Amino acid sequence: MTDVDYCVVGAGFAGLTAALRLRQAGHSVAVLEARDRVGGRTFTVTRDDGVWIDRGGAWIGPGQDRIYALMQEFGVPEYKQHNDGDAMMIVGGKKRRYGGKLPWSMSPWAVANLGIGLATIEQMCKALPRENPWDAADAAELDRTSIGDWLERNVLSRPAREMLDMALGGSYTSAASEVSLLWMLHQTGSGGGPTFVISGKGGSQDARPVGGMGAIYRPIVAELGDALHLSRPVRQISQDADGVTVSAEGLTIRARRVIVAIPMAIASSIVYEPTLPVDRAMLNQRMPSGAVIKISAIYGDAFWRADGLSGQSAAPGTPATLTIDACTDKGDPGIMCVITEGVAARRLTNLDESERRSIVIRELVDRFGEKARDPIEFHEQNWTLERYSGGGMISHTPTGVLTEFGHALRTPCGRVHWAGTESSTIMCGWIDGAIRSGERAAAEVVAAG
Repeated sequence: MTDVDYCVVGAGFAGLTAALRLRQAGHSVAVLEARDRVGGRTFTVTRDDGVWIDRGGAWIGPGQDRIYALMQEFGVPEYKQHNDGDAMMIVGGKKRRYGGKLPWSMSPWAVANLGIGLATIEQMCKALPRENPWDAADAAELDRTSIGDWLERNVLSRPAREMLDMALGGSYTSAASEVSLLWMLHQTGSGGGPTFVISGKGGSQDARPVGGMGAIYRPIVAELGDALHLSRPVRQISQDADGVTVSAEGLTIRARRVIVAIPMAIASSIVYEPTLPVDRAMLNQRMPSGAVIKISAIYGDAFWRADGLSGQSAAPGTPATLTIDACTDKGDPGIMCVITEGVAARRLTNLDESERRSIVIRELVDRFGEKARDPIEFHEQNWTLERYSGGGMISHTPTGVLTEFGHALRTPCGRVHWAGTESSTIMCGWIDGAIRSGERAAAEVVAAG
């Protein structure tokens, strides 16, 4: 058995940041990670020639001060997302190119519905209390309503409704009918509203770290040294009056307190002794993740730029729901990122690898021409099947969950403390939110002794 001051479960950005801050404050720490790698829902791979690919979370934007602080701490510069050229939207089989943030080539009726829908959501986000959205006057009604229900009632244009379904529900990689409107308003509002969520320049896809997310987490790993233990899935956490015993595969840690910084669905697989308070146990069971596949198609050059396209496209419900230019700061080679979400991702998952590749390439050719037919490399990361992620990019609450159990999101359970982007009141769902949650949890355990 190894004795330390504090134990951290999970080596994503929440857990790594918590451990880093504890180590920097002079405390001994052990980090237990189930995977054979760090990064959690971020995952940077680097080719022999130095070209890097982010197979998970990748983008940063204004207001994400804590990830920028980490980048400054470790000397990681940013570079701006390529946004020059037209974006593309495919709804109902119709392909439209457009400049700016809204697809003005849609019918005036659809554009009006889209604009009004976004403006309404923006105002609803601002009306929610950030710390405790479940206490809002209309929280019960908002939580009884799914995103899909709200769109059906309030957005009359079908094309606009499909676009908003993707824009507002896509982050949760599930059908809009599966996600609480209150959760969406809380999560979206924590980043400043829907305009921030869907925007490139000035929004949540404004920039990227040079070297990918790995350029940030690798120096943290170096600082933690032998405090980090990979391939150690935690099986049980037992607490008593004097501390906690954390039992992992082939390793047992004794500490004053433990920070659990893993996705909700995975946290529920750990045995807790004594059992968790009922509301926290129920919350763990009720915050699933969705289905998402992130693909990187690599070409000799970013040919779409020469064709006057930004590389951004949106096609709700298709096997290539979203595309975005994912080139490094050098510009070459050309890297096209394809994100498939929700129902479409689940359908793709049921096909074999060659079928998935063929279908996705067909979509890229349809949007970007024959040059897209023969990528040099094709990287597929199916987060849906990641055992220690539990599914898509972030967890969400179905209807009725947030008002009933939301108060347990950050509340410690004795000597067990919680971190993870879903618990952050600012930038909830982004990597920045994960970092904030890790810093909060680190301060929390130190204050508790």
